[in-house]
Amino acid sequence: MNSLAAEVLRLLTVRGETLAVAESLTGGLVATEITAVPGASRAFRGSVTAYATELKHELLGVDATLLAERGAVDPQVAAQMAVGVRKALGADWGIATTGVAGPDPQDGQPVGTVFVAVDGPSDASSDAAGGGKVVPLRLNGGRADIRMESAQSVLALLLKELAGEQTGNERAQDTEQNGGF
Repeated sequence: MNSLAAEVLRLLTVRGETLAVAESLTGGLVATEITAVPGASRAFRGSVTAYATELKHELLGVDATLLAERGAVDPQVAAQMAVGVRKALGADWGIATTGVAGPDPQDGQPVGTVFVAVDGPSDASSDAAGGGKVVPLRLNGGRADIRMESAQSVLALLLKELAGEQTGNERAQDTEQNGGF
């Protein structure tokens, strides 16, 4: 998975942008993958592991009514976590994970239900109330598998957003810097 984190950090560095991470079920796995890459400090601002539901509200600004009505495993919660960590840590991009790793269901959601979210600087045309983009996942496997796949998925989502937002000129500059044409 480290190659995903390395590519995310490379693109962020080329763009001169920063990243903050909000984690729940992944419990720090995303931040661990990012900080394992040499030079991560050029783009990585930090992370908040808001494992307890009330911390999602207190630290990340997730709407308390939303949490009370739907629980922490919800697409809108994931979106608000990404927005909240981005604002709280002063980053250009925020990513978030929330879900059920098991062994038991949570908030009426079965094990393997996960939502990953990204919020970035040009998300004015967002498809989630709270900003950014949210992807629902239905993962199989044990607790460790679900947590690892969630971490990989949120990094892949961010990579897709970063690569999709690069203009032709940025791509040309990046290719030139890396010895390409």
